[in-house]
This record gives sequence, structure tokens and C-alpha cells, in this order.
Amino acid sequence: MIYNAKEHHLKVNDLQTTYITFGKGRKPLVMIHGLSTRSIKGTAASLAYMYRIFASDYKVYLFDRRENISNDVTVRDLAADIGMAMDALGITNADVFGVSQGGMIAQYLAIDRADLVNKLVLAVTLSKNNETVKSVVESWIGMTEQGDVKALVMDMAAKMYSDAYIKRYWPFIPLLTILQKPKDTGRFITLAKACLTCNAYEELDRIKCPIFVIGGKQDQVVTGAASEEIAKKTQCEIFMYENLGHAAYEEAKDFNNKVYQFLQKQ
Repeated sequence: MIYNAKEHHLKVNDLQTTYITFGKGRKPLVMIHGLSTRSIKGTAASLAYMYRIFASDYKVYLFDRRENISNDVTVRDLAADIGMAMDALGITNADVFGVSQGGMIAQYLAIDRADLVNKLVLAVTLSKNNETVKSVVESWIGMTEQGDVKALVMDMAAKMYSDAYIKRYWPFIPLLTILQKPKDTGRFITLAKACLTCNAYEELDRIKCPIFVIGGKQDQVVTGAASEEIAKKTQCEIFMYENLGHAAYEEAKDFNNKVYQFLQKQ
């Protein structure tokens, strides 16, 4: 098994969810992924390999969104789910690494459940809405409602990745329309709408743990300015990739290393 990667199912109270674990360390690291057209089921090995830098020092937990999701769910609700799952598994004082929508969720987790968060990494995310994210997310919702999966996946790729990346992998982009086709379009729409409920900015001063913000200045989904806004408000450490956008976490070869180095600081 790659890095001891395993897939689990958790049921506690009204929460049912899939979660992945990997790594052999003792320290807990909770990773919260962004909005996706698919669940994390079947991805344990690939995710463990992608984030293998953390496998020696950490027991990594990656929770999917709840199965029985309500139509009016908010990112704060999703943070409460993470907290409930952590409580059920006895996880406390964890380092938390949230990407995109996962970063929105991570902020509320640190605000509402300070006992669960030791250090916080907020990647390519925002703390309050802006016109860019509203336009992008609403267009994705519209494409999904119209059943135009090809347009959805192609637009997500165009908005997330750099021009150089798209040019390099253009022959494979059409394959994404098959691999990333939403299995449950209603669920995707519900979670996309949840992105527009993040309004943590005025509560960021309630986060007392160390924070690291990392983003891309060319971000066409949440904007690079949104990352800089969080760092300015919290006076925390920040790193911005000049020529990358929303998918900096995939494109930048040193991305995970920068996160790892922050988490290892005393």
C-alpha cells in the first residue's frame, strides 16, 4: 500500500462521509480539498503520492464532504462537519491545510474550533466574496444546470491553470470531460453555491494559531488579491507565485515543500 494509504467510511450522528488516511507519523495533518466534480473515493493512493512529503512526519486525514448534504449548506456548516469527524476520531491540535473551498472551510474550523487547529495553511482561497469568484462560480453552476459538462470542465481548466500548462497538456484536456464529469450534478451545484457563503473576513482575528497563506497572483477563480487580503488582515506569513493561478498547488513543484517547511517551524 502506497504510504499506508487507506480509504474509510465514517458515520457519526447524521454525518456520513468518506475519508482517506496515509502516512506513518504521529502528528495529525488534516487536509481539506477544494470544490470538485468528483468525490475522493478511489483516490487514496494517488493523493498519498501527490502529498508524500508529509507521509514521514504525519498521519494525514483527508475528509470528503458529507454524503447527505442539504441544499442550503454553507462553508461554515462544512467546517462543523470536519470538526465532528475529528472529534469522532479523537483528533486534536492538528495542522490544517485547506485548498480553495477547503481554505474557506479551514478558516471557519480555526475560528469555531480553536482546540482542533495547531497551524493553518490557507491555499488559493478567500475570506469574503468578490466579483470574480461570484462570476466564475455562477457560470459553472449555469453550465452544470444546462448539462454542458464539456463547457464546465474546459472552463474550469482554463480558469485554474496557467496558459503554459494548458498549452503543454492541451491534447489531454478533452479527456478531462470524461474523467471529471460530475457523477451527481445536483451535489456539485450545491457545493458550488456553498463557495459563495464564505464571509470569514471580519472574524479572522479570532484565529490565534500561526497562519501561512499561499496563492497565485494570476488566480482567475478567487483572485490573488484575496490571498493578500487574508495575509494583511491577519499579519501572517504569505507566499505568492507571480506567474501561476488557482492551480498553483498542482503546477508549482515546490508548493508542498513550502507548506511542509512552514509546518515544521517551531
